[in-house]
Amino acid sequence: MPIALENVQVGIIGMGDMGRMYARRLSAAGFTINACDREEKFHSLEEQFSENPKINIFRNGHYVSRLSDYIIYSVEAENIDKIVAAYGPSTKVGGIVGGQTSCKAPEIRAFEKHLPEDVEIVSCHSLHGPNVDTRGQPLVLIQHRASDESLEFVRSILSCFNSQIVYLTAAEHDKITADTQAATHAAFMSMGLAWHANQQFPWEVPRYVGGIENVKINISLRIFSNKWHVYAGLAILNPAAHAQIMQYAKSVTELFKLMIEGEQQQFRDRIYAAKKAVFGGLPDSHELLLSDYLLDQFSLSNVPPEERTPNSHLSLLAMVDCWWKLGIVPYDHMICSTPLFRIWLGVTEYLFQKPGLLEDCMKVALENNTFRSDDLEFTVAARSWSEIIGFGNFHLYKDKFERTQEFFSPRFADATKLGNEMIKTIFEHTKQGKK
Repeated sequence: MPIALENVQVGIIGMGDMGRMYARRLSAAGFTINACDREEKFHSLEEQFSENPKINIFRNGHYVSRLSDYIIYSVEAENIDKIVAAYGPSTKVGGIVGGQTSCKAPEIRAFEKHLPEDVEIVSCHSLHGPNVDTRGQPLVLIQHRASDESLEFVRSILSCFNSQIVYLTAAEHDKITADTQAATHAAFMSMGLAWHANQQFPWEVPRYVGGIENVKINISLRIFSNKWHVYAGLAILNPAAHAQIMQYAKSVTELFKLMIEGEQQQFRDRIYAAKKAVFGGLPDSHELLLSDYLLDQFSLSNVPPEERTPNSHLSLLAMVDCWWKLGIVPYDHMICSTPLFRIWLGVTEYLFQKPGLLEDCMKVALENNTFRSDDLEFTVAARSWSEIIGFGNFHLYKDKFERTQEFFSPRFADATKLGNEMIKTIFEHTKQGKK
């Protein structure tokens, strides 16, 4: 029977950004935290948390596993098997184990393979980054091999986040995260790669001024300011994500070919078919998730609004085409979506549903060459990411990610601050239903 919450000891194996966020939040709620990372980080972590009496830093996961009632593996998905193999057998009798990886298939396989049979499995996943306010954000709980009592025990521990609990199986989690995150990340990372290839800082170019452009720039920089493995694990290890990313690259390529071939009617027919499939089921009373006022608030650019240049928005057109081709209705996953996905859906909906904007966008795509070279680089970038992910090449993924990261690094501080404000404002706006 689970012990009283005031006596609970929570173990955290892996003290990256999310692991540290969990340690701070759970210790503030009164739980004793036993934590570790790689042994070479022992002294720096010990110094970092020396003033918090509720957080105990250990040299490795054996100490953490022997002491803790609920243990969270907060490590990269590609390393989960070897880390659970090392420390899983040391789990205390009757303990509960979970993971914080973005891809549950390899995580669950590792738990089943290496944990003692008397250990229960309740996994979790906070669907947001470490710097986002946890209140109201989705927090997935997966009751894989555990009693209802143990599930409630874990829920009680994590209730201090004030998140919205979503109960899923591991397979459901991976399918939904693929539907909401995989192509979304691929789109923003392709933008970054294309800007890097063009040696562009987009906030300095009149072509990238305005509401939708603000979102593209802020979120792309936000992604590249994080660690590469945050996105690589989901993309490469989640089989459901492969289909999304491959289709997104295919949608980008096919639409771009129609643009340069001048197939205007075929292009328009395809875009309107995608619009009907994705947005056709919305009720007449549906109001846009985002507005001009909201979108225009968050800009890194000093270019005046009157110098804005119309954009083809190939990245957004391809996203709706991708959803259509895969039969995805993005609104079905709102309860289990990340802040980035909600914003991405918001700007996509804005483009397709705001009167006259989609027609203007298609006119630029088909008749105006202003963005043609940028769209070419974006197409190449989307195909490049899809090939790396298709081959499952972590080394090449890391190299390409970090090269682009280095290019944009001087603006990460400004972009992160602005991105946090944007996410908070938009989340509160959509939560309260204000348009």
